[in-house]
Amino acid sequence: MLGDEQKVQAVLENHESAPIPEAERVLFRFLEKVNREAEHIRQEDVEAVKAAGWTEEAIYDAITVCSLFNFYNRWADATGVREHPVEVYERSAERLSKGGYVASPPVGPPPGKDK
Repeated sequence: MLGDEQKVQAVLENHESAPIPEAERVLFRFLEKVNREAEHIRQEDVEAVKAAGWTEEAIYDAITVCSLFNFYNRWADATGVREHPVEVYERSAERLSKGGYVASPPVGPPPGKDK
């Protein structure tokens, strides 16, 4: 979906009718249950996602990302944090595309240390 804004929008509107592979649809159904009724997730739910071709690691990652977004959304709503202007997201995307999330290590000795 990366780079395909129309496909992303279609998934956001309705993942059941979006032009995505069935494996992704199965994962989105599972995540919908994680969002709406996580207390009812059972082993058979996980097995259905595995049967669609997802690994345990991928399922774990999907649950983690879903949960973190839930946390951050609730935190932002409760604290009054609002969206940034589009330009802020564009600058951040440019920075991340060039350097990722990890800063480059400093060059040379630490401050206050001689060679």
